[in-house]
Amino acid sequence: MKIVVAPDSFKGSVSALEAANAMEQGLRRVFPDAAIEKIPMADGGEGTVQSLVDATGGHLQTHRVLAPLENEVEAQFGILSDRETAVIEMASASGLTLVEPHERNPLRTTTYGTGQLIHAALEAGCRRLIIGIGGSATNDGGAGMAEALGIRLLDPNGKQIQRGGGNLRQLASIDVTGLHPAIAETETVVACDVNNPLTGPDGASHVYGPQKGATPEMIETLDGYLAHFDDILTQTLGKSFNDIPGSGAAGGLGAGLMAFLDAELRLGVDIMIDAVNLKERVKGATVVFTGEGQLDFQTAFGKTPVGVAKVAKAHGIPVIAIAGGIAEGAEAVYDAGIDAMLGIAQEPMSLENAVTDAQRLIADTAEQAARLVVIGQREFHRRVRTQVKEK
Repeated sequence: MKIVVAPDSFKGSVSALEAANAMEQGLRRVFPDAAIEKIPMADGGEGTVQSLVDATGGHLQTHRVLAPLENEVEAQFGILSDRETAVIEMASASGLTLVEPHERNPLRTTTYGTGQLIHAALEAGCRRLIIGIGGSATNDGGAGMAEALGIRLLDPNGKQIQRGGGNLRQLASIDVTGLHPAIAETETVVACDVNNPLTGPDGASHVYGPQKGATPEMIETLDGYLAHFDDILTQTLGKSFNDIPGSGAAGGLGAGLMAFLDAELRLGVDIMIDAVNLKERVKGATVVFTGEGQLDFQTAFGKTPVGVAKVAKAHGIPVIAIAGGIAEGAEAVYDAGIDAMLGIAQEPMSLENAVTDAQRLIADTAEQAARLVVIGQREFHRRVRTQVKEK
């Protein structure tokens, strides 16, 4: 019997690998001899680097880079087992959690540190980049990232402009001749689950600026600066990025990655499915287990459990999802391919207790799910025997 276990992390509690290990522990209480294949998953957000490293037998590299306000921090990226693919989370270098709430100001923050991680990956010989761009503190259109890769963003006097979204107003021209030469032979895919344009009421500044510390006045200013940035991109590259879906992701980093790295924006879970070769690895499974911290109405829109379920369904394999919590609207996942969902809480308990004891609760829930699988198998075989006798 083959079982595939492919959960996401339970945010704030256990990593995807820890969740997979806990599920395996519970499943083995019922199926001690089963071939259980563990595939830690993610959807391009927090935990993507660790999940891909764990799933492929890769390793982490640590580098000192500039945080959003240009103080130095240590940030990691992953190199997968093929030694050619790097996985980068921009949040590790340019994320909102790196800026104290009272210091958040997207006029000042920069993506330079993200560019430093990309540069380090290229120098390590990687020629395929997977970049997750969730959780940003920035609104600079990826200008800082571009500078770290050798691009010069110049004012009317031919001098490099200062970093930060507020300094895009000074931009007069872009010199791309110094771009890292390895980029020309590098494939870049970006995990992006939003379709926002660069500017306008649905753009980067209006939709995401407030959570990064932007005041209403700042939002209009930043939106105008990104529009100006796109004008200069158009003059330089002969193409506007303003209306391309996802260009407004991560404060316009989506646009910058498309402009300077010729990046392709894709759903994060789809990138993950390809990276771990999930379509091949589920073949022959009796059942697939997946899960994440909470199942809700959003899960059906590109989250890991549904992504896993769609792959399993293509092979006619049933899918069971285990979650920290099951919220209103979660029943939408049934139409998206999940056959059953189980919450891990065994009694009335606080969120703190559920988080602290998550691994035990996940294991116990997986055991109960496995016992239901046994019941299903017995019923199936009973019906087959009955049909044979009737014939």
